[in-house]
Amino acid sequence: MNKIEAIIRPHKLEELRAALEELGVAGMTVSEVRGFGRQKGHHELYRGREYNVAFQPKIKVEVAVKSDMTDKVVDVVRSAVNTGQVGDGKIFIYPIADAVRIRTGERAEEAL
Repeated sequence: MNKIEAIIRPHKLEELRAALEELGVAGMTVSEVRGFGRQKGHHELYRGREYNVAFQPKIKVEVAVKSDMTDKVVDVVRSAVNTGQVGDGKIFIYPIADAVRIRTGERAEEAL
């Protein structure tokens, strides 16, 4: 089992959700996050003063999948959120040692 974590542009979330649902991914966790990388920050004007906004708003999507689905999910994420511009995000893949469904007590891949 693997956990796939993708940091994406906020306006790409719905496209990603639809693409993962079509692939058969049963669920996901979504968090609003802020960060910076090569995209850097930007300047905003507020009440006549200019401010440097270093952290960009992003969305973190977390999905747990069976190991044989990892490459397919990564490919779907890439194709769904890619704009070809700096700031498209990153995908991280982590191994999952175990998982437990709280309601039934099912473990490992059955818990996904």
